[in-house]
Amino acid sequence: MYRLPALVVTVVALGALACDRADAPPPPSDSAPTSADLPSLPEGAQAISFVGDTLYAPEQPEDVRSVYRERLEEAEDALAAAPEDVDALIWMGRRTAYLGHYREAIEIYSNALRLHPEDPRLYRHRGHRYLTVRRLDDAIADFTRAAELVEGEEDEIEPDGLPNAINQPLSTLHFNIWYHLALAHYVQGDFEAALEAQRACLAVSTNPDLLVATTYWLYQTLVRLGRDEEAAEVMEPISEEMEIVENDAYHQLLLLFRGDRSLEDLAGPSGTEATLQSTTTAYGIGVWHLMEGRSEEAHETWERILGATNQWPAFGYLAAEGELARSAVR
Repeated sequence: MYRLPALVVTVVALGALACDRADAPPPPSDSAPTSADLPSLPEGAQAISFVGDTLYAPEQPEDVRSVYRERLEEAEDALAAAPEDVDALIWMGRRTAYLGHYREAIEIYSNALRLHPEDPRLYRHRGHRYLTVRRLDDAIADFTRAAELVEGEEDEIEPDGLPNAINQPLSTLHFNIWYHLALAHYVQGDFEAALEAQRACLAVSTNPDLLVATTYWLYQTLVRLGRDEEAAEVMEPISEEMEIVENDAYHQLLLLFRGDRSLEDLAGPSGTEATLQSTTTAYGIGVWHLMEGRSEEAHETWERILGATNQWPAFGYLAAEGELARSAVR
């Protein structure tokens, strides 16, 4: 597995800087922990899945990986110029994770939190990577702390790691905190807690892309809780004419749930050919089968997702793992 020596140096340097800074204030006693506590894994492994598989950094096309390496080098230069700057620390963690080094990214955020224990963005980003490495309780603690820190504060746009089709970031800090907190609860099967976070997320879903992303998970959760009337209500703003930039898979799945799309309309590649979008879609198709009373087809669909091991960081893969881990059907 490709590994950047500079990354190791940077992580060690960040840890030393945080430990040596005697004037850094301690975090509040009720906050999420600022240190990473990750179990030992086989060399190069990033996580153990909910069904017991060892997960390694996914392979990336060389042209994509080349861009990520270049951006990581830029992040390293920025951090070297300003070792305590919180934005430089955040980008170092993000660029590290984009190369599949999720555990190292968590360590970067943890060291940054020793310097900046009150910055909600660090909890939000570390929580995201705790989700990636299947540490749901840690993710929930981080997102909960981030939500506490942003309460009453004005929302802000989050910059994209890579530009989207319109070169305009669409998601916000508050949205990402609530969205990922809801997802962590959902994957655990705690649908009541997921619902609470999803409703908070809906309140900050201020454009069509955010609306379809939140509604996708919210609708499923309400149906699975037997709250069909509320589920129908949250579908009312969803239309075929919505202009979607990033979250087309969620949009198409909502149309499937409503009966405006067929299974054939949504089918995509699987196995080694699977993409992020096809993995997202496949999980939703499994949920559609489940909501229609076809539990066997749902589980078969989720099992097929786990064959696309290169997509294991995807939320659809994560959610499929959660479904199978909570079920006796394997």
